[in-house]
Amino acid sequence: MKPVYIALCAALLINSFQVAAGVVIGGTRLVYSGAKKEATIRVKNPDDMPYLVQSWVNADLEGNVKAPFMVTPPLFRLNGGRENTLRVMKTAQALPEDRESVFWLSVKSVPPEAEGTGNHLQIAVRTRIKLFYRPASLSGSLEEAAKKMRWERSGDTLKAINDSPYFLSFSTVSIAGDKIKEPQMVAPFATLSYPLPASASGKQVSWQVINDYGGLSERHQQAL
Repeated sequence: MKPVYIALCAALLINSFQVAAGVVIGGTRLVYSGAKKEATIRVKNPDDMPYLVQSWVNADLEGNVKAPFMVTPPLFRLNGGRENTLRVMKTAQALPEDRESVFWLSVKSVPPEAEGTGNHLQIAVRTRIKLFYRPASLSGSLEEAAKKMRWERSGDTLKAINDSPYFLSFSTVSIAGDKIKEPQMVAPFATLSYPLPASASGKQVSWQVINDYGGLSERHQQAL
């Protein structure tokens, strides 16, 4: 009887939730060119039900610091199977012009209340992507910056040295086939240190970064 009881409880729990997938954002990152007045990204509702969509930008991952950007429309209804465009516009606050700045664009979708189902819990789905502000005065490109990355090894530590004004988000970093776990992102003019696995005895490092479209750059290599 115990397995049957557990299965019944699980079924009742599932039925008490408003099942919803949420809206889909048309990209894994958004690059805001300083030469333009706005950046845009599409959102799509793949479900049959409508959603209430709310969007905003924060300066930190925790969402405690406001960012100098506004999103329009900030709140709207998106019917099933429909799309809309979010426009991100910079406010008057000044940002560094010698390097990129990174922020977080949040898109939250709230399903409608179900009718005649008694007690239930609405689940709001929030998606966050990186928003990069790229000043118009920056020279070079993200791909060139990725190619010019410098690497140094000191004992069991690998240092990634970014001399460029671009944020570089690594997809993979490996030494002779031994991949670094959670390669992360290195900020402009900054150094990032990785603890090396005990098996990493190679003399060459290879890496790929994520480009502006969410794809992968060429694979680059450097002798250590």
